[in-house]
Amino acid sequence: MVKPKMSERRVGKGIMLIAGVIALLLGWHFFSGGSSAGQWTVSDEGVLDYEVSPPQYNLSPPEDDGNSTISAVSFQSRGANIAALLRIPRSGSTGEKVNGSIPGIVLLPGATVSKEKEQKLARRLADGGYASITLDQRNLGGIDPKTDLQMFLKNEEPTEHKMVYDALAAGQILRSRTEIDPARIIYAGESNGGRFAIIACALDSSARGVLAISTCGYGTDAAVSSAGGLDKNLVRFYRSIDPETYLSRIAPRPLVMIHSSNDTIIAYQLAEKTFALAVEPKRFHTVDCSVHGYCSQMNQAIEEELKSMAVR
Repeated sequence: MVKPKMSERRVGKGIMLIAGVIALLLGWHFFSGGSSAGQWTVSDEGVLDYEVSPPQYNLSPPEDDGNSTISAVSFQSRGANIAALLRIPRSGSTGEKVNGSIPGIVLLPGATVSKEKEQKLARRLADGGYASITLDQRNLGGIDPKTDLQMFLKNEEPTEHKMVYDALAAGQILRSRTEIDPARIIYAGESNGGRFAIIACALDSSARGVLAISTCGYGTDAAVSSAGGLDKNLVRFYRSIDPETYLSRIAPRPLVMIHSSNDTIIAYQLAEKTFALAVEPKRFHTVDCSVHGYCSQMNQAIEEELKSMAVR
């Protein structure tokens, strides 16, 4: 039997260690994804970078949905057709008519959660005068870090990177709408969606901030430090998908995290660790609801924080 070289053993150890950390945090949600050609870069520090062009998109006629209208959206992004729902409130947060002055939110659901199931929160946002575009994320927000790593090592674009691009493209769609103020775009997400929202906000320098619900980072740097001597490209990849890598790039926009002390999917302590790594301005809100993700106890914090982000 041929024994692996020392460098190969280090790579294998690193994959197992970091992938194990991510698997522990993600729990039950793993899916695979495809690849497509395109321009994307990852720095030596593991920071992803894209140049985002406003996508062409199809929009269905708006339908009445009480406090707002809702339209189906589809657009091409990195070799895939992305489906979304665009919700436009009937008036702004102070009751003014929709005239290009309302803020917009890119809303990213958690793993296995469809755009339709995310509409409870989207309706709540519309009550406050916020437009939103909610994505059906690739694989419904589920990820496969091991497969993505192998793609990255082959210079193929990982699916998780494409998911960040999808969110950035959705932000450009909001900016193209005459009802929405292009200078007041916010990223928000739950669980896995919160991770992508953090990364997208960091890369979109024009965004106003990020609202991350029931989420945390992966602790990649801590895992790398404990392992030592890992392949640099392995480290670059895992840093590129870890929202903690991007925390310092959000400032001076605010990072807002909301988490339940009773969350059994992503432990409260993990969210605290991620928040501790962020730089000011940042705010953390604790609730005690019994579900993972959005709950009504978060409404006051959401309302206050979004109002602060969207102020003119």
